[in-house]
Amino acid sequence: MAIQPNPAGIDYASELIEKNQYVKDSDWSQAQPSPQDENDQLQRHGWAGFAQWHLAIDTDENEQTKGRYKFPYGDFRRVHRSGLIAAKQRAGEWDYDEVRKVADRLLEKVPEPD
Repeated sequence: MAIQPNPAGIDYASELIEKNQYVKDSDWSQAQPSPQDENDQLQRHGWAGFAQWHLAIDTDENEQTKGRYKFPYGDFRRVHRSGLIAAKQRAGEWDYDEVRKVADRLLEKVPEPD
């Protein structure tokens, strides 16, 4: 598996955070997109629109498969702080250091819950 940071996803997450399009306090297990949400996003925005919601790609996977896109961080509307935390933790567990660093940098830009 060749996991690499996804520039499109990283840039889009940064843009959303700069526009205050984030959720500071959520339960990622409840907030993360369902398979149906993913299918709806693909139908409305295509693969490029789907890709921008992921911090990494698996270059061993076909470009037009969900398996290519790793470490989602939002609900297709906003960045979720909990999604960034989950991405950082999983990337750390799996030794994807570059992805962990990206998630950490983005996480620093989202305020902690009140």
